Amino acid sequence: MSRVNRVDHIAYAVASGMIEKWAWYHIEIEGGKLTKRVDDVRPDDPDSSMKLWCIDFESFGVVLVEGIDRKKKSQVSAFAECHGDHSVQHIAFDTTNLEDFVTHAISKGVNLRGQQLVSNDGFGDLKQLFGKGYSKQNAALMSFPEYVERPKQGASMSTSVPQNTGKNFYQRIEDARNSGDTSTLIDFSLMPENWAPGKNLPPQRASATSTTHTSEETVEPA
Repeated sequence: MSRVNRVDHIAYAVASGMIEKWAWYHIEIEGGKLTKRVDDVRPDDPDSSMKLWCIDFESFGVVLVEGIDRKKKSQVSAFAECHGDHSVQHIAFDTTNLEDFVTHAISKGVNLRGQQLVSNDGFGDLKQLFGKGYSKQNAALMSFPEYVERPKQGASMSTSVPQNTGKNFYQRIEDARNSGDTSTLIDFSLMPENWAPGKNLPPQRASATSTTHTSEETVEPA
């Protein structure tokens, strides 16, 4: 059974001065709709911040983030400089039940960054949790997954966490960068040595109607 249903949203880190241009591209070329615009998610932070724009495509979303450098270089600026303009910082995957997914993931050795959040991200209410980076390097430079759960049709969800995804998301990576935490999402030494994809699948049988031709057949006229 699949534990993730679909891509919920894709977050792109864009170069300085490019968020308006990429928003134009996603809205005017691709047909998205701007649903949230925060031009400074940390206005009181003397060190750094970021812009955050959310563009809805109904079945999934696009998030654009652009760094704001002050006393320090923003983690988003560092990511875009390392990986290029409009590079994928993270992809969020929708889960059927976030708590069940987290329990399963942790049992397999997955390392998550902090506790579950409940908020509104510009696409609606959600529960969300961020994973650590895919590779062992500076936390500001690592791509990572996000796992979310949105309320089912007609259901409501408590939003007890302040409604600003940017602050929570930004601070967790900032804390990891400042502490030198380069731990990764998964330790592959925990992977079973005998694991193989499709190991438990039933053997495939050829169709009774299928035929194999090893050479062209030439039919002589009668």
